Formats: sequence, structure tokens, C-alpha cells
Amino acid sequence: MPLVEHLRELRGRLTKAVLAIIAGAVLAAVFYAPILELLTQPYYAMQPILEAEGIESELVITGVGGAFQFALKICLVVGLIVASPFWLWQLWAFILPAMHRHEKKWALILAATGAPLFIGGAVLAYVVLPKAMEILIGFVPEGFGSLVTGAEYFDFIIKMLLVFGVAAEIPLVVVMLNRLNIVSAKQLAHARPWIIVSLFVFAALATPTTDPLTMLFLAGPMTALYFISELIAKVTDHRRAKRAANAVSDDEASPLE
Repeated sequence: MPLVEHLRELRGRLTKAVLAIIAGAVLAAVFYAPILELLTQPYYAMQPILEAEGIESELVITGVGGAFQFALKICLVVGLIVASPFWLWQLWAFILPAMHRHEKKWALILAATGAPLFIGGAVLAYVVLPKAMEILIGFVPEGFGSLVTGAEYFDFIIKMLLVFGVAAEIPLVVVMLNRLNIVSAKQLAHARPWIIVSLFVFAALATPTTDPLTMLFLAGPMTALYFISELIAKVTDHRRAKRAANAVSDDEASPLE
């Protein structure tokens, strides 16, 4: 296909992807009330705990157009998520013709494995959110109140979901590096102490909170997933060594019978 045709195809697929995201945003606007309730549930779950400690906290929206901007931001992000299967497919369909058969296979494996891992990490972040906010807002001095704007609250949720979702992809990266024969299970086992320390440092730096509990909620599953990926790498290396031992060299004479 000529370059101009590639550019036309790219333009068409980008247009379809943008229209799908807009349609998802419109759908999110229709169901804005339940979506907002789902997003604010972690905040209202920890609010009574803070009140019992004498800390008054309130979720507010500031500015004349603050409510509209807040709703628009939520709808666009939800629309992006809802339409993700379609616009990811458009991206995949554009790249697919240039890939070899084995590359298509590994791309499908990556997509099929990476998506559940990311979703699992995001779900864990949603579960951790009330405790994280309770600890952070709990630093409010006695005699002070806490006003949390809608924009700040939504940004905090997005950061937590993204950090936990991306962190859950660590075993996938390790397994792929092993499959590509870049690192071996023996190397992973030798570097295990340093990797675990690095995971905890990453958890401490990546989480928007500063409390050790949220860091443990992130670092703990990351460490467990790393051990699982190391076990998978060990099995892969064992199979690779067995296959190499049974392989016949090109210079070796074939048996007569």
C-alpha cells in the first residue's frame, strides 16, 4: 500500500476511535449519577471514621463552572475507558498487516494477559482508596477542617488506579523478558533481594499517598506477582534446556533406523 493510502487509513481509524470515545462520553453523561456515586463511595465510606476522630471533612466543588468541568472530565475519562476495546482494536487493525504470524501470536498473548492484570490492579486500588484517604486526611490538625475539591479527588483516584494497574503488569514484563531469552530464572533468583527492594522503593515513590500502609498494599501484591513470574521463568528455562538437549545438531549423523 502506498504511503498516502496508509495515512488515509490512519486518519479513518483515528476518526472512528474519536467518535467512539465521544459516544462513550455521551453514554457516561446519561449514567452520570450512578458513576459519580461509584466514584465517591470510597470517600463517604471513610468520612464517618474521620468524624469519630473529630475531623470534619467535606467533598466540595469550587468555582462557577467547576461542576460542569468536573462532570465533563469524568464523562471523558469514562468514555475513554468504555470505548477502549473499540479504539484499541482500531490501533491493532492498523498495525496487524505489518506483523508476522509469531508476532501476532505474542501480541494477542500480551493483550489477553495484560488487560486482566491491569484491571485487577485497578480494583485493588479502589479497595485501598478509603484507607489511604483516611490516613492522609487524618493528618489534619485538631481544630482544622478538611475541604476536598472534586477535581483534586478525581485526580487522586485516577493516579491510584493507574499506579496500581501499571504495577500489576510487572510479572508480564518479567515473563516476556525471559521468553525473549534476555534474562534467565537463575539471574532473576540471584537479583531477587535487589528487585524486591526496588519494588518497595517504586511503591513508595509511585503512590500518591505518603503512608506506609498504602505502600504495603501496592508492594505486597507486586512482590507476590514477581515470585509467580520467577516460577514461570524457571519452568520456561527448564523446558528450553530439555528441548536443547534433545535437539539434533546439523553436523550430527542421523541414525540408520
